[in-house]
Amino acid sequence: SKTPNVFVRSLRELKSTLLAVTALLIAINVTLDLLGLSIKLPPNLRIGFGFLCNASIGMLFGPVVGMMAGVCTDVLGYFAGNLSMGAYFPGYTLTAVVGGLIWLWLYPRKITVWRAIGAKTCINLFCNICLNTLWLTVTGGKAMSVLLVTRVPKNLILLPIEIVLVYFGMK
Repeated sequence: SKTPNVFVRSLRELKSTLLAVTALLIAINVTLDLLGLSIKLPPNLRIGFGFLCNASIGMLFGPVVGMMAGVCTDVLGYFAGNLSMGAYFPGYTLTAVVGGLIWLWLYPRKITVWRAIGAKTCINLFCNICLNTLWLTVTGGKAMSVLLVTRVPKNLILLPIEIVLVYFGMK
């Protein structure tokens, strides 16, 4: 029989046991963010660990589950602790969906340094720098060029550390 494409295979992964594992990883991600558990680096850099939960979901269950987990993580995270930040904005949920798709780099293959580099680089570039900066421009009114001055260096500095965390965290 013909091997189904990666999206069909990922959709078939959505079973009750796997759903429970996904829900647990989503809960861990939201909890880590709410508690602010991170490594703080000077001057204003912070390395969170929630993205490792998203990477785990993407690696274990593929892009379909990863994208759905992105929606759940974003919406639950907003309602659990970010209500004080203003109105819900669906652009950030879209970013979380794209991030869930990008973890496709790790599915269903064995983790390699190059896959960790590819996945995390794409997420930092497309999700963090491009999409989230666009959403900050739309919601905050600051010019994109002003925001990029700080967001690009921050993401470039954190990238190698996050790649190492993805590689060794997914091993």
